[in-house]
Amino acid sequence: MRIFLFIYFLLSNLVSDEIKVISYNVRYNNPNDGKDIWENRRSTIVNFIKNENPDFLGLQEVNHAQLLFLNSNLSNYSFVGVGRDDGKTKGEYSPIFYNNNLFDLIKSDTFWLSSTPDKISVGWDASMERICTYAVFKSKTNKKNIWVFNTHFDHIGMEAREKSADLIISVINKLTEPEDYVVLTGDFNLLDDSKPIMNLQSNFNDTNKNLEKTDKSYGTFNNFKLNFVSKSRIDYVFEKNFKLINSRHIIVKTPEGRWASDHHPILAKLKF
Repeated sequence: MRIFLFIYFLLSNLVSDEIKVISYNVRYNNPNDGKDIWENRRSTIVNFIKNENPDFLGLQEVNHAQLLFLNSNLSNYSFVGVGRDDGKTKGEYSPIFYNNNLFDLIKSDTFWLSSTPDKISVGWDASMERICTYAVFKSKTNKKNIWVFNTHFDHIGMEAREKSADLIISVINKLTEPEDYVVLTGDFNLLDDSKPIMNLQSNFNDTNKNLEKTDKSYGTFNNFKLNFVSKSRIDYVFEKNFKLINSRHIIVKTPEGRWASDHHPILAKLKF
């Protein structure tokens, strides 16, 4: 019996030192998406999240109605985040969902990707408001703190994307200590050989950096095209001070064989 208890507590400690993170652009609920409208995809996305059971989930392109649906169907999760248009409920969120059985929320906030990040604003040459939501959590098992940042860069303004990367690096460096555990998730709308991504890679570990471009799971953007092998890796999970166990892109399809979103989710397993 003592041996059993020893093994149990040993395994419990090992598990508590690992976290699972997912970044997923779930596509906003565009009524013009035909067979790929939100109502045809949402149950698949919820089931995917439940099956993977991540500790932290950074989502992009989530509007308020979608947020309410996800929140009501993910019973073990809470979220932080605001709508980018008014700092409340209007416009897309970049919410962070977290397993509330395993983590306590210490604090959270959102800043705008602009030269006035504390104000609702459009930055530089961006086409619309863009935000980064962040929070710090405490593990209920090992009592360690984790900073999680989640964002969605502009898809048009190149200057905005460059300055957004600079801003996020600056904010993270200002808020955190060098030894803190940090996760950054998002749809960056940038390929991995772009200047802003290389800037981020020089400050954080890109969990999928070593994935070969010939790998069928390399790309993350499918544009709802079936039987399409994407070469565009524009979604990322970055981390700092963790040990990377593994990371991969996941193919998620509806029962009808269609993509659950126009992006593929990224899953990273990390160890303290």
